[in-house]
Amino acid sequence: MFLLDKDWDFPSSDVFSGLEIDPGTLVRKLDLDSRSIISSRTGLEEKAVLSKKEKMKLRKERWLQKIESVKLAKQKQKAEAKRKATPVVGDMQPLIEALPELSDLTTGGRGRKPPKSHVKAKAEPADFCLMKQAQKCRLLEKEVARFHEVITNPRYRANPLMAISEHLFKRLRQEEEGIMQFSPDSGS
Repeated sequence: MFLLDKDWDFPSSDVFSGLEIDPGTLVRKLDLDSRSIISSRTGLEEKAVLSKKEKMKLRKERWLQKIESVKLAKQKQKAEAKRKATPVVGDMQPLIEALPELSDLTTGGRGRKPPKSHVKAKAEPADFCLMKQAQKCRLLEKEVARFHEVITNPRYRANPLMAISEHLFKRLRQEEEGIMQFSPDSGS
């Protein structure tokens, strides 16, 4: 059988039987400097004890406030985007006068005189990419009208290449005369 050694034999079951502790050393008061920040706060102030219903109400109110703040932020963002998309326009009358009516576009604009405008129009940019949308539309309308004039011209129908070459020759001559009139070399 199995015999126990003397090393494993425990004389008593009480481990702390020989230990003597003075009760005065166990009780100590901590001063405020040695306490942590959290424990000093909780020790000095009494926390309001709330019931479960009150805690749930507070939690619900905070949640509703958070939802409301998100809604307000989205509304502000949407309003700002709308303001950015809408151009600032003062008087609409010059714009109304500048735009042709539908009847003028279909009849060719023969029946109506353009209204007198005191506002000087700005020079349109020569580059199509730099033009605004309204300027592009006006230019395209002019080009479509010019194209229809060319197609219906009897000279063009008879001999298209001859009509185009005559037009280009006349146009170049007009441009050269215009340059000659305004150049400082010409003496005028």
